[in-house]
Amino acid sequence: MLWVKTFHILAMTSWMAGIFYLPRIFVHYVEGKAAGQDVARLSIMASKLYGFMTIMALFTLGLGFWLWLGYGFSGGWLHAKLLFVVFLIGFHFWCRNYLKRLKADQLTESGKYFRLFNELPLLIFIPILIFVVVKPF
Repeated sequence: MLWVKTFHILAMTSWMAGIFYLPRIFVHYVEGKAAGQDVARLSIMASKLYGFMTIMALFTLGLGFWLWLGYGFSGGWLHAKLLFVVFLIGFHFWCRNYLKRLKADQLTESGKYFRLFNELPLLIFIPILIFVVVKPF
C-alpha cells in the first residue's frame, strides 16, 4: 500500500499545482485582454492545464479509493477530509465553468477577483493537510 500512497501523493501534488495555477492564467487573461494584448496562447494554456488537472484529479481520487479499500474507513478525520475533498472537486468544476466562459470570450470578472479566487483552494487544502497529518479526531 505504500506504493499506492506514494502515487496518490504524487497525483494530488500535480492536481494541486494545476488548481493553484489555473486561476493565475485567468488573471493574466483578463488583464492582458483589458490591455489589448494577444491572449490566445493563455486560452490554449488554460485548456491544456485543465485537461492535465482533470487526469491528475481522477488518479488522486482513484488511488484514494484504493487506499480506503486497503486501510478501511475509520476515524472522524477521514470523514472531515473527504468533505473538504468534495469542496476541492467543486472548485475544480468551478474552474471548468470559468474556462468555458474564457473560451467563449465571456469572462467579465476582474484580475483582482481572480487573485482572490486563487486563494480559495489554499483555504480548502489547509484543513485537508491538517486532518491527514494531525488526525485531530
